[in-house]
Amino acid sequence: MVGTLLFSITAAMFKWIGQDLHVSQILFIRQLVMLLAVMPLIIRNFPEVLKTRSPSLQGARIFFTLIAMTCGFTAVVNLPLAQVTSLTFSKTFFLTIFAIIFLNETVGARRWGAIIAGFVGVLVMILPGNDLGNFDIYAGLAIISAAAMGLVAIILRKLTQVDSPVTILTYQAVAIALIMAIPAHHYWVTPDLNHWALLVVLGVLTTLAQTTMLRAFKVGEPTAIASLDYIRLLFATAWGVVIFGEWPDRYTYMGAAIIICASLYVVHREAKMGRAIARSPSGRGSSQI
Repeated sequence: MVGTLLFSITAAMFKWIGQDLHVSQILFIRQLVMLLAVMPLIIRNFPEVLKTRSPSLQGARIFFTLIAMTCGFTAVVNLPLAQVTSLTFSKTFFLTIFAIIFLNETVGARRWGAIIAGFVGVLVMILPGNDLGNFDIYAGLAIISAAAMGLVAIILRKLTQVDSPVTILTYQAVAIALIMAIPAHHYWVTPDLNHWALLVVLGVLTTLAQTTMLRAFKVGEPTAIASLDYIRLLFATAWGVVIFGEWPDRYTYMGAAIIICASLYVVHREAKMGRAIARSPSGRGSSQI
């Protein structure tokens, strides 16, 4: 619950700062703060921490994490928080589909029905009134982000079998900071003191949110914890209304209800069938951005 609350706060902060600074600059500074936070762990395990048995998986994980981050937070800045939060829940459906493709999982008719229903909910939100002319490019970016998060979860499932968590964390922290420095330099606007304070707090809260969620998945019942993630929509809606004056429209309510019900059913079925991907810390919970 604490991790869910913290993630919703960081999304609201990102949207607030994103009115003045470019997404790439915010991500770069946030990543630097997170890198500083984990630097003692990296130094303590250096140089063994750099030894990876699968450079290709590390590279793929970094690539799709970058896509998830840039697309997802661009959507956060430009869409109502409740809408973009609801759309990111579709990662459950993408995760199941990718598990079929890359992990050779078998999915029955009922889970396929839930996946199809979930994507119907997505269509309700991104095509209000079933009007193709109302398609929002930022809603499309939110869907791309959700798909990328699903791929990251699958890659982590394989990567954790060959590399240590510290090595995985190190490669992501360092590589993403270096890569994001390029667009950040291009769009750089010197932050004022208020922006610097918010950016530092954003980095710290993101680190705490990820640490808290991973800790929850380590000691708790992962399927139940994954289900609690949907409470994030309530927090996101509250911040959207209070801070940004964003009242969700009926299509957001309808689509969110369909997506949440369908994805909860998918999580329930995977738990009932004993799917490792549903229970693994590298599956549901760590796909936040």
